[in-house]
Amino acid sequence: MIRIDQELTPSALLPKIDRLWEASAQKIDSIEKSCPPGAASPVFTVEGQYTARGWTEWTQGFQYGSALLQFDATDERRFLDSGREQTVAVMASHVSHIGVHDHGFNNVSTYGNLWRLMNEGRIPDDRAERNFYELALKLTGAVQAARWRGTADGTGYIYSFNGPQSLFVDTIRSCRALAVSHLLGHVLMGERDERISLLGRLVEHAANTARWNVFYGEGRDSYDLLGRTSHESIFNVNDGSFRCPSTQQGYSPFSTWTRGLAWAMLGFPEQLEFLGELPDEELTPYGGRAEIEAMLLRAATATADFYLAHTPTDGVPYWDTGAPGLVRLGDYLDRPADPYNEHEPVDSSAAAIGAQGLLRLGRHLDRAGRTEEGRRYWQAGLTVADTLFGEPYLSTDPQHQGLLLHSVYHRPNGWDHVPAGQRVPNGESSMWGDYHARELALYLQRVARTDPYYTFFGPSRTGVGA
Repeated sequence: MIRIDQELTPSALLPKIDRLWEASAQKIDSIEKSCPPGAASPVFTVEGQYTARGWTEWTQGFQYGSALLQFDATDERRFLDSGREQTVAVMASHVSHIGVHDHGFNNVSTYGNLWRLMNEGRIPDDRAERNFYELALKLTGAVQAARWRGTADGTGYIYSFNGPQSLFVDTIRSCRALAVSHLLGHVLMGERDERISLLGRLVEHAANTARWNVFYGEGRDSYDLLGRTSHESIFNVNDGSFRCPSTQQGYSPFSTWTRGLAWAMLGFPEQLEFLGELPDEELTPYGGRAEIEAMLLRAATATADFYLAHTPTDGVPYWDTGAPGLVRLGDYLDRPADPYNEHEPVDSSAAAIGAQGLLRLGRHLDRAGRTEEGRRYWQAGLTVADTLFGEPYLSTDPQHQGLLLHSVYHRPNGWDHVPAGQRVPNGESSMWGDYHARELALYLQRVARTDPYYTFFGPSRTGVGA
């Protein structure tokens, strides 16, 4: 399990964070030259060069959002100009994309970052520009919320690109799109002018994700371990009843794909922060603040605890906790992860996503008066970040376009590059891994410098997120 460094502080990580931004700038410039607007979205690297992989268009927002994060962290204006120009030129189709569950990934990372920067006073508050961003954010939340399938108990979920039977654990982090759209006062209009609450759909989706994609050690099946997640939950579309766990990118429905776990670790605490911005009366129709927050916190702490217990000592997990080759690695949880081993790949992107979840959960608990519990998660998040921001994970080679090495995309499909002389994928990067490494660095940089607290919805209106 992770060996938590109790002495680490965000300020102590600033030299590593500065080095990360230096490497990041060169890589963003390189990708912009090799993946111009109109080209297929870059997804992951092969021999250090970003390539596309058609499945769904879910990574374009990470490409242009990375430039906006670079500006946010460094004040280098050219990255703002690039990110803004490409958002305007390329991202409109993602706003109206009815075929994916990834609106929070694509559009909150682009239009959302620009809107947030404007709200923070980091860029001029031009009324026409603001209206443009806000219209995009209103629409993306509504389009995502329209991917709705009812369940047997009368609630529902946002279904994945896999079809209306499919509830993905990933989507809990992408629900940021519904949250921002709701903050902007938008609703989804249905038949006979029904006004469908985006907040209501967000809460129901989160509750069904917490119920069906997260396990709590209560004997639901023979593999019900506290905090493990299933990538996908399958429902009967005729009557809405739950049928079984499943997976697209993990090893099996009864093991834990660690990137899916990480999406849950981050998505649930972020929604806790978002709900803190809302008055109690807005939450009353959906069960009330106490009930909703208890559901989110239970899922957040369960998944975080599972991660801490089932990840090697340095905080970087292998790609799936049930991967068959792990048995050949011996006591792999009692030593740092080995990305160059002969049996199973690690997934640094899961670590980058999960670390931010640990930090946000720790902070939430600390502010709720649960200081000791909060410190455990907070220090664990710093421990993971400390590992990722150094070798062998941070890529400083100018010939490699990736920023965070040893990321894995789709191990079962064999999509990841295996270097010559190696037996498992390693040494490559993914667009989501790089973006979330930057987001993690920005989060910690702001904390270390006592800058405004970073959330997807921008400056706190209530002081809760300040």
